[in-house]
Amino acid sequence: MNDKEIMSNYLSILKSNVEVYVHGTIESSNKDIKDLLKTGLDLTLDLQSSTYNIMVDKNMYNVENTKKTNIKKTYDKLSNM
Repeated sequence: MNDKEIMSNYLSILKSNVEVYVHGTIESSNKDIKDLLKTGLDLTLDLQSSTYNIMVDKNMYNVENTKKTNIKKTYDKLSNM
């Protein structure tokens, strides 16, 4: 397994963890537990952002610029929902 695969797997794990923290935070009725889960969510989001930035800097994650027409189509579609 190469570095790119390891980083990609790590990024996927972080994204999955974010989902768990979001659902736990939303569903929790206990303030202390909600605060704890939100702290975990914030830390995981920071790790995800750092990992993504490292991958972009090392050309492990390709970022494509989107055409303005595609952005407008998506915006129009979401506006009509």
